[in-house]
Amino acid sequence: MSTTEKPPVSFRFAAQEDCALILSFIRGLAEYEHLENEVIATEELLAEWLFEKHAAEVILASHDGKVIAFALFFTTFSTFLGRAGMFLEDLYVLPEYRGRGVGTAVFRELARISVNRGYGRLEWWCLDWNTPGIEFYNSFGAKAMDEWTAYRLSGGSLSNLAEI
Repeated sequence: MSTTEKPPVSFRFAAQEDCALILSFIRGLAEYEHLENEVIATEELLAEWLFEKHAAEVILASHDGKVIAFALFFTTFSTFLGRAGMFLEDLYVLPEYRGRGVGTAVFRELARISVNRGYGRLEWWCLDWNTPGIEFYNSFGAKAMDEWTAYRLSGGSLSNLAEI
């Protein structure tokens, strides 16, 4: 297969025995985003939060029996829409499969899941410097939410606010 040929991609939901694979994709994404030092996830934490507490879901994309991409997402809720939505936390395609339609196939699968579940929207964040990602998202009609600013509480700030 040439590097421009679109590989046929199949999808499945991850299972607990995929935690090592999921963690490898998370580390690959962190390296791409220059955030390797922020990954503290372990296989044990992923097993607990994904498969025991069901806080998020993961789909895996495969080609010829090899997993080549992953997407981790969870359910949100829009009070304005009065229905659930999907938030895509992470999407990662192995470098050798980028630019060959795999990312589009993953987004198409996420859109199918969203529509089949009756969700009102599919949302995600993208780093400002990630021009290839921004161009990719724009190519299928995604709209940047420039009027919103993301905020985060974590670590000590979260504990302080909780008075713990």
